[in-house]
Amino acid sequence: MSSRNRLMLPLTLLFYVAISSAQAPRGPNLEVQREAMQKLAFLAGKWSGEAKGTRGPGAAFKVQQTEEIQYKLDGLVMLIEGAGRDPETKKVMFSALATVSYDDAAKSYRFRAYNNGNYLDTELKVSENGFEWSFPAGPFTVKNAMRLNAEGDWVETTDVSSGDNPPRRTMEMTVRKGK
Repeated sequence: MSSRNRLMLPLTLLFYVAISSAQAPRGPNLEVQREAMQKLAFLAGKWSGEAKGTRGPGAAFKVQQTEEIQYKLDGLVMLIEGAGRDPETKKVMFSALATVSYDDAAKSYRFRAYNNGNYLDTELKVSENGFEWSFPAGPFTVKNAMRLNAEGDWVETTDVSSGDNPPRRTMEMTVRKGK
């Protein structure tokens, strides 16, 4: 063996040892994700009730609201489908589809929602019996807050604020879980 080859052999072995000892990228921890998603188990099911609010200056609305929530992908994702129908005509006035998942690396919930060709991806802050999410909309901040009341109803509000002005309530929803 030449002196050059004798020098290359230890370097080659060192290279292979370094590569084999390097950690592979950590994959998602599915059990941690499923456990985190169970904190939202109280939502699963079909809900119905009423939502009312305003869409602008003086444009009030009132709808019969339904929310259908189910786990998908073996408990890793929660699918939320909401629809608001005109109480008289039953025509759909509002519809949205959302997913909730847990990012175990970031230790946070993600809320992705779709409505009228719009898309939103934001953090969902989960509490014991509810959640909050918010997003910027131009000069405004839109904040949704959901909680279960003493009767077990889902009560959700949407407030819009701008600068130092006090928030303005634009939607209130109360739905009850079906039996």
